[in-house]
Amino acid sequence: MPKSSNKSKTKIRILLADDHHIVRAGVRQLLESAKDLEVIAEAGDGEEAQALIQKHKPDVAVLDIQMPKASGIEVTRWVRAHLPEVGVLILTAYDDDPYVMAVLQAGANGYVLKTAQADDLIQAVRDVNEGKSALDPAITRKLMSNIFKGTEKKIVEPLTDRELDVLRLAAKGFTNKAIGVQLSISDRTVQGHLAHIFAKLQANSRTEAVMRAVSLGLISQSSGNIVEEE
Repeated sequence: MPKSSNKSKTKIRILLADDHHIVRAGVRQLLESAKDLEVIAEAGDGEEAQALIQKHKPDVAVLDIQMPKASGIEVTRWVRAHLPEVGVLILTAYDDDPYVMAVLQAGANGYVLKTAQADDLIQAVRDVNEGKSALDPAITRKLMSNIFKGTEKKIVEPLTDRELDVLRLAAKGFTNKAIGVQLSISDRTVQGHLAHIFAKLQANSRTEAVMRAVSLGLISQSSGNIVEEE
């Protein structure tokens, strides 16, 4: 669900952080080829990225993982702790499982490889701006494969029918409030169901819970637009 109804009326403000100037220049040109995207600042290292995010409060921070002074993972953790309203999209050449999991656990909203098509990157920025998750298809396949391997041997406890209802709606991108309205229950009750779902599926986020549930055949494949709430 969109974070703000006003966002569609103005350009999406982007902070771009990468320690290679040529890469930043290319990515900036690519992003600004879309009329609704605007790069308002660039950073060459993690500390500069934090300072500029603090100063400009962009809608979306597009970060590389490997940067001097502070990694993209560290910057993501900092953003989540200090400016949770800022969306974080990782744009990197690394598709190694440890990097992917560390970034998602740090709270990144999306993960796109530098081998992605231009339109895919632009759409990922738009999705993150709207509060949705944006995972590169190659990353999604790898994660689902690993999640399946990790869960095929054991499930702590089956999900109840109501928990499955909540998870299906979460997979479609509904917020806690919207899920509550659909199921005629309170936000707090939705939160409680999600906590039980996370525990049963051994997941740390909605994205991970949905992917585990899909890999186990508990729910059908979602659109991938999963809203992560604090």
